[in-house]
Amino acid sequence: MRGLLLNKGPLVAVVFCTGLMLLLAWLSPSQALYFHIGETEKKCFIEEIPDETMVIGRYRTQLWDKQAGSFLPSTPGLGMHVEIKDPDAKVVILSRQYGSDGRFTFTSHTPGEHQICLHSNSTKMALFAGGKLYREERFRMTSESTNQRVLWWSIAQTIILIITGIWQMRHLKSFFEAKKLV
Repeated sequence: MRGLLLNKGPLVAVVFCTGLMLLLAWLSPSQALYFHIGETEKKCFIEEIPDETMVIGRYRTQLWDKQAGSFLPSTPGLGMHVEIKDPDAKVVILSRQYGSDGRFTFTSHTPGEHQICLHSNSTKMALFAGGKLYREERFRMTSESTNQRVLWWSIAQTIILIITGIWQMRHLKSFFEAKKLV
């Protein structure tokens, strides 16, 4: 009986080590980040990635409610733009606009430091709105300038017509006096 117990000890250790190795092999290495991006911010990360490695990124964008002091549920118009560059920063591996909650996937084909940049599309909306406001302001200034020019041109035309009318009346009067018709 005593020999049986001694034999069980190494067997249990081998089974335990094998199970632990299988568990560790099953778990894949992963990293997680939690960060805030403002409306006009762009966050870039440099990550050392070996070649032929699939990278999966998950994200969620939420708006901060200042009055309530908490995050609002996902807004349909809010999203995330993801851009990933290879180690040479010459080739863009991925550049795409995503929704407010989702994931992006890419496979690295060259080993090295890949650049992963994220920014919300509300940045673009703010830029587009700024561009639209600039165009509206420029259009308003052009319209006001044109309106002023039309006003002054019409006043000048009226003065020219009045002067021409006065000249014609004097010329006709002197013509009739010369012919002694008056």
